[in-house]
This record gives sequence, C-alpha cells and structure tokens, in this order.
Amino acid sequence: MKNTVLITMLAVLAFALPSCGTGERSSFEGPVGLQLYSLRAEFASAGVEPTLDKVKAWGIKYVELAGTYNLPAETFKAMLDARGLVPISGHFPYSRFKSDPASVAKDAKALGLKYAGVAWVDHQDPWDEKQVREAIGVFNKAGEALAKEGITFFDHLHGYEFQPYGSGTLADMLISETNKDTVFFQMDVFWIVFPGQDPVKLLDKYSSRWVSMHLKDLRKGVATGSLSGHTDVKNDVTLGTGQMDWPKILAAAKRAGVKYYFIEDESPDSLTQIPLSLKFLKQVDF
Repeated sequence: MKNTVLITMLAVLAFALPSCGTGERSSFEGPVGLQLYSLRAEFASAGVEPTLDKVKAWGIKYVELAGTYNLPAETFKAMLDARGLVPISGHFPYSRFKSDPASVAKDAKALGLKYAGVAWVDHQDPWDEKQVREAIGVFNKAGEALAKEGITFFDHLHGYEFQPYGSGTLADMLISETNKDTVFFQMDVFWIVFPGQDPVKLLDKYSSRWVSMHLKDLRKGVATGSLSGHTDVKNDVTLGTGQMDWPKILAAAKRAGVKYYFIEDESPDSLTQIPLSLKFLKQVDF
C-alpha cells in the first residue's frame, strides 16, 4: 500500500514540475545553442578559452561557429570538447564554397559539424537575377560536395535576397531552383523581419528546406522594409523585447521541422542580453 501511494505521489510531482532543459512551462523544445559570433569582441579581448568558459557557464551545450580564431580546426575542436560544447553548425566564406567546396567539407568534418553554410553571398547591390543564378550554381555544387562527407549545406538569408521578382522575390527563385535534396536554408528571423517579410509564411511555404534558425529580435520602433542587409548592431535586443511575435514564429518553426536554434546577438550588450534571452526561451509559450 505504501509503495502504491509513493508511486502515485511521484507521478503527480513529475506531471506538475517543469521539464528540464528548455525551461519551466515552456512550449519551446529547442535544441537551442549560441552562434559564437555573438562573442567576437570577447574572443578578441579576453581570449578563446575564457570566452568558451563563459558559454559553458551559461549552460549552453550547442554552438555554431564563425571561424576558429586563427587556431587549427583540431585545436579549437579540442577546446570545445573539453567544455562539453558541441559544434553543430558553422559559417564559411562564400568564396571558399565557390572555389573549393571540398576543402570546406574537409574542415567541417574536422570540426565535427553536421551543417556548414554561407552567411553572406558576395554581391553587388542590388542583387539581381544574374547573381542569383550564379549563387544557385555555387550552392548546388557545394551541397553535393558536402553531402559526400555526410554534411548538410545551407544558406543563411540576410535580407538583400528579397528583391521583387516575378510574382515573388529573388529569395523564392533561390530556394525553388536549388537542389531540394542537398541545399537547405537557415532562417535568421531578424533578417526576415527587417526587410519586411513574414517569417511564419516563409516557414510554412518552404517547410522542408529550413534546417536551423537564428533567434534574434529587432528593436521596437526600427523601420522595416530595407533590402540592404545592414543595420546598426544596437538594433539587436533581448529576445521577447523587440518586434518579433515569437510564439507564432516558434510554432511555425516547429511545424517546419527546424532542427536547431541558435541565439545570435550582435549587439555590444550581448554579454548581458544572452542570459536574458535564454531565460525568455525557458518561459515562452505557444
């Protein structure tokens, strides 16, 4: 009888208590990580290992890379491993994918990455059909080269891709005409909202193509509609304090099967804002 009562009490407590990892009473299941570019100033001033110690102290497990800070891939990977930080994804220069995608695949494999992608396509403004078609060719070749090594290629949209084209935009052309089996995309929510696009509609429209997401909020009052791909980094604010409708966006991302979420905070206040953004994700409900 006592055992039965004890089991019943434990079951009630398990149901009532918040789940571990993603936060109390939160619908957001992640997995969430950090784009290390957020701490570029700290890597330069404090050094690599002290900065990685800070990432670990925040309770972050997964990271996305933007270089290895002049360290060999194997050395940087060992530093991550020593702190239990798991490198999932990385950004590499477009020029490398264009000239030698096999070398990117080799470096990505040495770092233990699942995903390797482009953060910015070198181009002349405004982006036009000719430049898009060149990028399509580069992406298709890169996707094929990385797939041979078991790595998924992606492109990170950055806002300038939304030039009008036909009944849609050049981004529609880019997504539609790249190989759906080897070329995927990373949605940076900031760089979807800032140019005046709807992240929910894009997640639903191309649901099979989004593999990861940058969680980044846009300061309230900042005008949208610019296709420049640039704005003041101070417009990056703590998640939940800006313009984004996170419950709707995260629900759509879940429907689309987004696999990894990375906080990216480019502001000079990133050291303060990142922990607050993590706290927000532990509470957001949808």
